[in-house]
Amino acid sequence: MSSLILLPGMACDAALWRHQLGALAAYSPVVADVQSRAATLPAMAALLLAEHPGELVLAGCSMGGMLALEAQRQAPARVRGLAVLGSTARPDTPALLALRSQAIAQFEQGTVEPLIRTNAMFAFHPRHAALLVGDYVAMVLRTGAAGLIRQNRAVMARTDLRPHLGAVTCPVLVVGGVDDLLTPPECAREIAAGLPDATLHLLAECGHMLTWEQPGVVNTLLQDWLAGLA
Repeated sequence: MSSLILLPGMACDAALWRHQLGALAAYSPVVADVQSRAATLPAMAALLLAEHPGELVLAGCSMGGMLALEAQRQAPARVRGLAVLGSTARPDTPALLALRSQAIAQFEQGTVEPLIRTNAMFAFHPRHAALLVGDYVAMVLRTGAAGLIRQNRAVMARTDLRPHLGAVTCPVLVVGGVDDLLTPPECAREIAAGLPDATLHLLAECGHMLTWEQPGVVNTLLQDWLAGLA
């Protein structure tokens, strides 16, 4: 039987999947934390594969989606399915690299919470922001300055995964938010278009935090997809 591994996004932890753990209980999901214990996406993927032997089904949000694709690249025979939520296969643009570098400099100086609070609203559709932004800021702050620096550097150093998409032969569920400002819908469309076996869903009134903003829809999509794999 395949192991279902849930992969949080940057500066996120198991709380990102709080609405999915019960809904997917029949599959005994495990939330990985390799993003907090390795310095690069390839190293995170290698650690994930070493700690979870056998056949895997990987579901990842944002950076977790990048990690899922990297793990599949490293061990294609072991990954039976991928769910990529609110993510991108593109490398960072020069402008985004500059923004991350500026953020890292502030984190190194101890300026964490003000920067996180200033940018947190961009992660949500306006309809959901007021209710969820407090939980989001608390989750990011749990990562700490060192974790934020390490994970930003890992994402900055990632390779362009688009040339690899055509070699992904397992079924892939791709989900994006119509109103995602961080990984816009064209990123999800691009991933789905590059894959041999992909199903694409774009969620209305949804920003970057899909598992929190539209938990019922995400749960149904994951349940149906997992049932199809079985």
